[in-house]
Amino acid sequence: MINFHGKTALITGGSRGIGRACALLLARFGCQVAITYQSNEAAAAEVIKSSGQHGLAAKAYRCDVTKLDEISSMAQSVVKDFGRIDVLINSAGISQIVAVPDLTEEDWDHMMSVNLKGTFFCCQEILKQMQIQKGGRIVNVASTAGQVGGFIVGVNYSASKAGVICLTKSLAKYALPSGVTVNCVAPGLIDTEMTSSYPRERVSSLVASIPMGRMGSADEVANGIAFLASDAASYITGTTLYINGGTYLG
Repeated sequence: MINFHGKTALITGGSRGIGRACALLLARFGCQVAITYQSNEAAAAEVIKSSGQHGLAAKAYRCDVTKLDEISSMAQSVVKDFGRIDVLINSAGISQIVAVPDLTEEDWDHMMSVNLKGTFFCCQEILKQMQIQKGGRIVNVASTAGQVGGFIVGVNYSASKAGVICLTKSLAKYALPSGVTVNCVAPGLIDTEMTSSYPRERVSSLVASIPMGRMGSADEVANGIAFLASDAASYITGTTLYINGGTYLG
């Protein structure tokens, strides 16, 4: 059975969607939980309240992952409060629906700044602590769109998530001597706050193309992340786990 007793997990973007599901699941598995949020303090507080029901420490930290000084300050606070960081889950991210002719430089830069730059610099900062500890687990959240291109989202989103997949492989090689594994999940169409804003007719068309015939849930993605973050995945690194209802079978 997977358990995280005595461990601490840091989950970026942990106030909503997949990040929230990870926080609640890991807390149930005996993990102390630290989450970051950017603006929705009330949602973060609710996650912390639910996570803390298992009698373990849980705390939220405001952090804009596009700002290196905030990442550094947040990481130092987490280590001060919890003593260590055993697991990092990078789930902070944004999406955008925009046609190629309408994509602006600002759109491109903002997407890359949050999804790719933010993921890398969170990894860079937390790896310092994991190297001191001589061990740890990092799981990045990419997307099936990063492998096959987006069906609904803009090319800037797909490109940023393709970057996360490649970043994961590069960091896995770098982190090996420290006993740190770095893996990735690439969800398909998942029922979250992010996808709730997608045009319903386009979502219905995409669901019809999924072999399993439905959207996935944030909990199903969290299950895959928990496995990669656990000791059960000790011989896995640099790998991307696709959680997409059999999309590649189509």
